[in-house]
Amino acid sequence: MNDSAIARTGVAVGVLPSALDAIGNTPMVRLDRLTDGVDGTLLAKLEYLNPCGSKKDRVAKRIIQAAEETGALQPGQPVVELTSGNTGAGLAIACAVTGHPFVAVLSRGSSTERARMIAALGAEVVLVDQAPGSVPGRVSGADLALVEKQARLITQSRGAFRSDQFENHHNVEAHYTGTGPEIWAQTGGRLDAFADFVGTGGCLAGVTRALKERDPAIRCFAVEPEGAAVLAGHEVFESHHPIQGGGFGRADLTHLRDVPLDGYLQVTGDEARRTSRLLATREGIFAGFSAGANVAAALHLLRHELAGATVAVVIPDSGLKYLSTDLWE
Repeated sequence: MNDSAIARTGVAVGVLPSALDAIGNTPMVRLDRLTDGVDGTLLAKLEYLNPCGSKKDRVAKRIIQAAEETGALQPGQPVVELTSGNTGAGLAIACAVTGHPFVAVLSRGSSTERARMIAALGAEVVLVDQAPGSVPGRVSGADLALVEKQARLITQSRGAFRSDQFENHHNVEAHYTGTGPEIWAQTGGRLDAFADFVGTGGCLAGVTRALKERDPAIRCFAVEPEGAAVLAGHEVFESHHPIQGGGFGRADLTHLRDVPLDGYLQVTGDEARRTSRLLATREGIFAGFSAGANVAAALHLLRHELAGATVAVVIPDSGLKYLSTDLWE
């Protein structure tokens, strides 16, 4: 566009209407420094480069759009959500742009940065005390149940729309129509496997369905914390693991029903922590706990059953959200 065209329109080519329009189409990079000496290729999709720093921005945008389109969310109606932080941040910007008050309900076990970020974006933050015996800085399934109870009460009392990320199928749709096809396009279809740490299961479900529709031979794996690997059929003996955003010990995840998974991988908190630090110091990728879990799981695949393969993961969120935790001590 020349100068006269800019003067006529007031904008230049490439200017987006809002921050919501900047969500998605995140880059994918090779992690060659971490795979040095490993037979295979590891690719990472940088979801932490979304406007609010996580893959959950996609989910928040789609849920709000769909609710407005169907009339489930009326103009100016409040939105309420249970969140460990990332979906809350995504909903905060989605609601800011679309004009809805937003109430985020978090456990006090979530990192303080998450709550402060959501509040800074204009949302109301309700913090729920942790269950007896819970570990500060770590959100267990019992903690999440208390948050869910409070979120339901607030939704009812305020006549709010509950985005309900654990049950809303638009969570899966956001990744089925966005993240999965983007991974396929960025790899040119030359991909052998995908692995993802499970929170709600929406990302794993959506990406798995999208990839397998294009090539059923692509193997997709659920990543869980060691000690809380209920999807793999194991007993929970460590519900207070440090990997925030997932591993809540819920075996009945709606989004993963009938999803054709190929296996289950377990990662310890120490492995996730160590790998997140390696991502920062060797790859220049400043990410959170779940990114470390994803990359650790993918490296396990390349060192064992998928030697020589190409494995993709997402980098779910930014390390900036964990500065108060032991991730960066």
